Amino acid sequence: MLLILTLSLSLVIGTCHSTTYEGHKVYKLYPTTPAHNEFLTSLKSTEFDFWSPINNVGKPVTVMASPQVQKKFEKKLKKHKISYELEIDNLQSTIDQEKKYHEDKLGIAFDHYLRHSEINNYLDQLAQNYPNIVSVGTIGTSYENRTMKTITISAKPGPKPVIFIEAGMHAREWIAPALSLYIINQLVENPSYGFLQDVDWVILPVMNPDGYEYTWTTDRMWRKTRSPGSSCNGTDGNRNFGFHWMEKGASGSECSETYAGSEAFSEIETQNLRNVLNKTGNITAFISLHSYGQYLFYPYSYDYVRADNWKELAFLAHKVNDVIKSVNGTEYTIGNSAEVLYPAAGCSDDWAMGGAGVRLVYVFELPGGGKYGFDLPPEKILGVCEETWEGIKVIADYVVQNCK
Repeated sequence: MLLILTLSLSLVIGTCHSTTYEGHKVYKLYPTTPAHNEFLTSLKSTEFDFWSPINNVGKPVTVMASPQVQKKFEKKLKKHKISYELEIDNLQSTIDQEKKYHEDKLGIAFDHYLRHSEINNYLDQLAQNYPNIVSVGTIGTSYENRTMKTITISAKPGPKPVIFIEAGMHAREWIAPALSLYIINQLVENPSYGFLQDVDWVILPVMNPDGYEYTWTTDRMWRKTRSPGSSCNGTDGNRNFGFHWMEKGASGSECSETYAGSEAFSEIETQNLRNVLNKTGNITAFISLHSYGQYLFYPYSYDYVRADNWKELAFLAHKVNDVIKSVNGTEYTIGNSAEVLYPAAGCSDDWAMGGAGVRLVYVFELPGGGKYGFDLPPEKILGVCEETWEGIKVIADYVVQNCK
């Protein structure tokens, strides 16, 4: 049963994005040769936003193009004999639909997305309603002084394995915080699962609150934090962790979407997560929620290096995927993230394992894609949440059985 909270209307603030995506189109490209990939790589600029990696020949590539370059872009695609499909004709129209859907809704029902203040209020309400199993704390504040709240759910005192879930690292990936709230709701509303007797859960729904709010008020496609820079603002939090920082797959350019920051842990948000991981004892599993692509990764990300227990990680990941697939047919690509996609140094999952010593570490790149990318329609939220929760329960079962 879903917990419906009546929140005051003042919390549901209408959004007004000053950055418009009117006329921006999203293309799905089908490169078939190395030359195709070389050409697409050469296009990376502020006029293009690649929503999927350019890595393996034969794999589709999704890219957003501004109106100013579309005709020239399509001509170049034809010249290079790269076939394509138009996925979204006008990105702004999908953003407007998303906005209207939120304005028509109140409370927690998993059929719409929530602002950061609404998420924090929901956590506080749960702590009031379920004081025996729920406690809410803060791991610090963001650059713009927003409170970064965690919720701890536990039914029995004493040392137990901890599952730590982090969501909302990349601001535009709204489905990640939504899933974290669904997991919280299921744990609180359905304690009969038995997980709370044997496992403690610590969940951080919004790792990047400044960026997340910025996607509501200003730029729906914003990815990074909001710390100021000399030429461009923001750092990619998922390149800022101090484990093989600023190696492969990270940029030193402030205007890059993968800018790693001026130094490791330059961002207050990544410092806060580092500190809580170091402070929280008995963390056995760390799960980082992202979108999109239907990938289930395990470390390491920084290079083509596998974790010492990669066979255990792979075995469990395949069990997770089997269960998720049984719900709605959704299937994940599984593996070491550097091998499956590309190296990306400075990620939270690498820090969790290599820095904090967590045994079971996973990154979920949740569904989106197809016609929808980061702006997964609200009516699809519940389906993604339900199937992914079934997979996460497999991880919890494994922790209970094997990690006491």
